[in-house]
Amino acid sequence: MHFTSERRLDDGVVEREFTLGEIPGTLWTPESAASAPLILMAHNNGLPKGEPRLVARARHTAASGYAVATIDAAGCGDRPRSATDQQARADLHRAMQAGEPVDEIFESFIGPLVEKATPEWRTTLDALLALPGIGGPVGYSGWTALGIRLAVTEPRIAAAGFFAGGYVPRAQREEARQVTVPLLFLVQWDDEGNPRQRALDLFDAFGTKEKTLHANMGGHVGTPWFELEDGGRFYDRHLK
Repeated sequence: MHFTSERRLDDGVVEREFTLGEIPGTLWTPESAASAPLILMAHNNGLPKGEPRLVARARHTAASGYAVATIDAAGCGDRPRSATDQQARADLHRAMQAGEPVDEIFESFIGPLVEKATPEWRTTLDALLALPGIGGPVGYSGWTALGIRLAVTEPRIAAAGFFAGGYVPRAQREEARQVTVPLLFLVQWDDEGNPRQRALDLFDAFGTKEKTLHANMGGHVGTPWFELEDGGRFYDRHLK
């Protein structure tokens, strides 16, 4: 892991950009913590790691005593995308705008994206836990489909928070039954991209005995800020 920049921010957080092979990432750590629990914070299927809402969540979480990391995995953010991926993304957007069925397009695009992203996140986790000042346990926050795969395949994940998970690939809908870590699941009641009933069915499928559903009115990007504070209490219970 090679750090390419470092900034001390006015909220007592240190922000460092890094590269790990071809993987670009950002790490936020509290300036004063000797050893902080780690939260992996993943953006949704293609958004860049510098997406403002993710950065705001990461800084707030780091200021509360956590190390927080995000990456642009393969096909996400500024990483190269194949012509096939670009076409699938355009087809998905067009079908959703037109109210047409999207399941098959979604499978052809998001399924492979999860498969490619998972090993890069696990490689990043290995490198992060080798750094001084970062310890376990490890939490996950963000993109539901990737989070399900990591919660099932990565034993170091001790708690997870998932966002707006109506649409996930078939493989992750099946894997949801194998998720056993404590779970906080956020649903936007009027999410234009994630049908409400599908999200509720997915929540019902999770195998963990400790799962909490928070539903709020509004569209996809309307999650209230207080959910970040509630999420902080959730991670405090399970990671500190």
